[in-house]
Amino acid sequence: MATMASHTPVPDPTVATASKTLTVGFDLDMTLIDSRPGIKAAYQALSAATGTYIDADQAITRLGPPLEQEIRRWFPEERVAEMSDLYRAMYPEHAITGTLAMPGAREAVAAVRRHGGRAIVVTAKYEPNAKLHLDHLDIDADAVIGSLWAEAKAEALREHGASVYVGDHTGDVRGAHTADALSVAVATGPCAADELRAAGAHVLLDDLTAFPAWLAEYAAERDRRSA
Repeated sequence: MATMASHTPVPDPTVATASKTLTVGFDLDMTLIDSRPGIKAAYQALSAATGTYIDADQAITRLGPPLEQEIRRWFPEERVAEMSDLYRAMYPEHAITGTLAMPGAREAVAAVRRHGGRAIVVTAKYEPNAKLHLDHLDIDADAVIGSLWAEAKAEALREHGASVYVGDHTGDVRGAHTADALSVAVATGPCAADELRAAGAHVLLDDLTAFPAWLAEYAAERDRRSA
């Protein structure tokens, strides 16, 4: 089901994009992919390698923010950079094959292409690991930009001319707003629907299976306004 957050001003779908290709940005973790099994395995491997206890089951309930925020819960500040680098190096071996595509992920990207658009991924995840996930799951993005979180995601969204950004976290909503893009939130991650709505999501979907129908309406309105 798609709902509109009526208290939030909705950007005109033609502002700064009327003469450009439709570009839709997607978050990665818990938006396009369910990385919880893989990330849990990666944290367990990091714990085993360092002898430091990490509650991997709790860690995977907090996906979205930069890795360093979680690492700080388990390691002293002076080791955060080192442990983050070690985690990222171990990640491909432990996290890629256990990760699944979210329901409707491939269909959502395909829907953008059907409307002649470009689908980009903008994520806080380390970019090489993000690309490994997409390749493994056969999700074909036109561009992948990593290591950007919350408002900083607007850098990539603006650079690529994205008029829509789809994500599961309140940080994704803030990134969309900063980029003057339409915030489409999916209630599939750590943030409940009420949180996403309160953060200012323009559109709230249960999951990505509802995205193609919503996009068809959005694209039709965009075309009508730019005609």
